[in-house]
Amino acid sequence: MEDLLIRAMLPEDYDKVSKLWMSIKGFAIRSIDDSREDVERFIKRNPSTSVVAQKGDRIVGSILCGHDGRQASFYHVCVSKSCRRQGIGTKMVVYCMNALKEQQINKIALIAFTKNDAGNAFWKQIGWTCRPDCNYYEFVLNEANITRFIENETEE
Repeated sequence: MEDLLIRAMLPEDYDKVSKLWMSIKGFAIRSIDDSREDVERFIKRNPSTSVVAQKGDRIVGSILCGHDGRQASFYHVCVSKSCRRQGIGTKMVVYCMNALKEQQINKIALIAFTKNDAGNAFWKQIGWTCRPDCNYYEFVLNEANITRFIENETEE
């Protein structure tokens, strides 16, 4: 049995982590912020909070985790289907929690898509709260959207 290693994610892990992401059914990877360059920038900004689970030379789990000085966010939390229900997700979450506590961060938020049954069951099982009192909004920063935003603002 291969030993499990939970450790900080490094930029050079990108290929193996990306391969894991692509193996997860229904996982949403976006070219706008999940490219090698974007993930490397994220890890450089958050060098101790993102995590991988490694068995031998395989990456079997990952969490991109960063914060703004006040609240942390989890992105792309996943465990290889063949390695689920072995406590790997929980160990990665605890790793991130400890790294965040060292930086005096006291709150973590994440998004789990409503159709992600396995993910939602995991978060509920480990005691996380689904907030029914807020909506999630996003705005993709590209020239077309910025121009459209400016045009809409000047029309009002």
